[in-house]
Amino acid sequence: MCLISDFNQLSGLQLDALREVGNIGAGNAATALAQMINSKIEMTVPRVNILPLGEVPDLTGGADRFVVGVYLGVTGSARASILFVMPVENALHLVDMLMGRNLGVTQTLDEIEVSALQEVGNIIASTYLNALAMFTGLTLIPSVPALGMDMAGAILNAVLAQFGAIGDYVLMLETEFKKEGQDVVGHFFVLPEPGALQTILSALGVNG
Repeated sequence: MCLISDFNQLSGLQLDALREVGNIGAGNAATALAQMINSKIEMTVPRVNILPLGEVPDLTGGADRFVVGVYLGVTGSARASILFVMPVENALHLVDMLMGRNLGVTQTLDEIEVSALQEVGNIIASTYLNALAMFTGLTLIPSVPALGMDMAGAILNAVLAQFGAIGDYVLMLETEFKKEGQDVVGHFFVLPEPGALQTILSALGVNG
């Protein structure tokens, strides 16, 4: 059986299974985004990995870099936290894509822009969880999304402080949005509570 200390040593088969779920979730999310804005946005997951929790801020440019984070809690068969993070400038570009604006037009996040980014985080999380539930039969229920803008280290600490029972490793899905030759990269993190990733791998039939 795969022990929690072995999560950084997942087999190729286990990573492939998690990557496949991520790609299916991304495909469904792209469809949902297209319906939301009545325009096509390509969305792919070029990279899936398991990382030590402490490396999360590094992916966004370091703990001191200002980022936008959308947080959702997951209850049900496998409790977890989900964090969708991107540097502020990437978030502004994504808003431009969503609003049909030229790249660089959006300079601040007002109520409408915040709502749009929360909805993107909600769509990505919900479609990922739906794909995972389809493959595993697990019940996975996301909370209402919350958005914060702060340094990457502060965002992560806020999540850990509020929901301390999180394992030492996170599942990372690099998420790329493309529209009319423009692309924006963000990172989607699943932070399982202790035991949750083993539950998921077992349900996928690749635990060990």
